[in-house]
Amino acid sequence: MAKARALDKRRKSIRSIRKITRTMELISTARFKRAMDRASAATAYTERITALVRDLVRSGLEVRHPLLQPRAEVQKAVLLVLSANRGLCAGYNSSVLRLANIRRKELTATVPEVQLEVSGKRGISAFRFRKIMPDETFTHFEDRPSFEEVDVLASRYLSAFEAGDLDRLDVAYTKFESLSRQHAVVETLLPLGGLESGGEEHAEEAGRTQYDFLPSAESILDEVVPTSFKVKLFKCFLDGAVSEQIARMMAMKAATENADSMVSHLSMIYNRARQGQITSELLEVISGAEALNE
Repeated sequence: MAKARALDKRRKSIRSIRKITRTMELISTARFKRAMDRASAATAYTERITALVRDLVRSGLEVRHPLLQPRAEVQKAVLLVLSANRGLCAGYNSSVLRLANIRRKELTATVPEVQLEVSGKRGISAFRFRKIMPDETFTHFEDRPSFEEVDVLASRYLSAFEAGDLDRLDVAYTKFESLSRQHAVVETLLPLGGLESGGEEHAEEAGRTQYDFLPSAESILDEVVPTSFKVKLFKCFLDGAVSEQIARMMAMKAATENADSMVSHLSMIYNRARQGQITSELLEVISGAEALNE
């Protein structure tokens, strides 16, 4: 009876765990849908404002902005790592942290001063476990980061870059492309690069485009270029949030399916053990009855 009882106790325990994983799967699914809607809307806006800045740069006019000019020598760089506050999301955190460690080693080898800033409790604890103390930590960015929260961070980076206290900003995060594809990346957001590149056809089309600047091209760029950077940084946070929910949703779904499989397997073993025990008890009763008849 002890074996059957132990199997039944283990089965009940797995069923309780299954309820938790199933609930977390449903919660992650609901949060994922909201986060994906925000990320999709931000993607369209980011692409449009980036295209606007690119066209202004390619328009043939002499347009310059401090955020578009690469530094001849990089003396100070900042690496911003976006991780999660919670676990149970498969390899979401480990993938970002692996790339962040690689980029950090590359920066420290070439840049005199590298500052590490980490968002998310998992990333903070991972770096501290490796005896790496982040210079700045953030734990208030949850699964629904607001533009106002990111704007405070972006404004600090902009002020430091324009004042010459920051020469390069890299962001390590998980990029969201679709429900079936999210991957960890490290992108350089400052200085804003890649605006002059593109296909010849697009370049010719941009060259033929005529712009009328009122009051001036410089005043427009002073408004559009910083906004482009803020939106890009906000998009990184949104991508990280939706990717985290997808990873947790898939992890909890797999855990629930594994629990179902284990319960089914344990039920089969329990039924066999119980059947064997009942058979043994019946044989003992029959043997006892025959002994009395003799």
